[in-house]
Amino acid sequence: MVVSLLPLLIAIVAAVPAIALRFTHLHLEPWLGALVFGAGIVAAAYMLSVACEVAQKDMSRALAIALLAILAVLPEYAVDFYFAWMAPHIPQYTHYATANMTGANRLLIGFGWAFLIFLYWLKTKKRGITLEKTYGIELSFLAIATIYSFMIPLKGRLDLLDTLVLVFLFGLYMFQAAREHKVEPELEGCAATLGCLLPAVRRPIVVFLFLYSGLIILAATEPFAESLLALGKALGIDEFILVQWLAPLASESPEIIVATIFALKMHAGEGFGALVSSKVNQWTLLIGTLPVVYSVSAGRPGALHMDGRQVEEVALTAAQSLFAVAILSDFNFNVWEGLALFVLFIVQLLIPMPAVRWGFTAGYIVLAILVVIISKEKRRGLASLIASPIRRMGGKEQC
Repeated sequence: MVVSLLPLLIAIVAAVPAIALRFTHLHLEPWLGALVFGAGIVAAAYMLSVACEVAQKDMSRALAIALLAILAVLPEYAVDFYFAWMAPHIPQYTHYATANMTGANRLLIGFGWAFLIFLYWLKTKKRGITLEKTYGIELSFLAIATIYSFMIPLKGRLDLLDTLVLVFLFGLYMFQAAREHKVEPELEGCAATLGCLLPAVRRPIVVFLFLYSGLIILAATEPFAESLLALGKALGIDEFILVQWLAPLASESPEIIVATIFALKMHAGEGFGALVSSKVNQWTLLIGTLPVVYSVSAGRPGALHMDGRQVEEVALTAAQSLFAVAILSDFNFNVWEGLALFVLFIVQLLIPMPAVRWGFTAGYIVLAILVVIISKEKRRGLASLIASPIRRMGGKEQC
């Protein structure tokens, strides 16, 4: 038993230096900090993947993946909450909050989704992933949140009305995830060993893995990001670009690593489900709570007002999300679709001009419309995804 759990034990021990160094405040050279804290994040991601698999013996897969996504995205909450807290006192931080939030969301789709399908193709030579219909709950709420998100750039601000809508959507998502039927998982390796334990032993271990990995992610991601930022500044990279792309790359690393581990274990569907759930989490609860943090810091109800560039960024992020939802609406994701997401993401990243961003915003919307018009399966799938939460609430749809 100890031998079968060896990878998990190694991960538990490998994360200790990251926690110890984080709380002793020992200064490290940027490259060494990136190495130590990065190793802690990788170890935490592995523990999360094991915990998520084993947890499916006691809860629905949708709920297990939703819990994994919440823990994996904790660094993004920490970064954006800090920027939103400082924004009433230093207006420049409103720019940072928007830049980090939009950068993280676009990075997750443009790089994370594409990376997973390419990795799956390299490992299996299969050109596509077919998601099980049980992932419809994640896709449904991503579709609804995406449609609503276009209201934010139209208003030019993120306010408490958005909080009510987006937090309600997240609560409804978690409620319906908890109602999903539990399906006995097919476990391998460490997860299989833990799955054979008695519930009284297995469940505390799963809780420990979730909590321990969450602690590591919270402890390691900030110094990991600071190490990367220090390296970027030494190379003369623009501060706004660092905040929008390099910091989100660090904060998004836990869920991308979790998805990678799932793909390497031939569970690409669960890995992709984790990425979609992370996107739902960020596009609802994370964005929705920023006005609350801002208002508490300001001591009065308030809103994060956006300038022209921030409006462009949010509109572009919403448009990219719409194209991604259209692609996934038939529960299939292939290499060519991943390549399209990646190329579009890289090009708009390399040419950060306002006209280009608006051009890509329009381009994503047009592509989403064309994809849905051309494919009858995607057209029917999208309509079903949008209507699905209502049918579930009425008890007319069970998975």
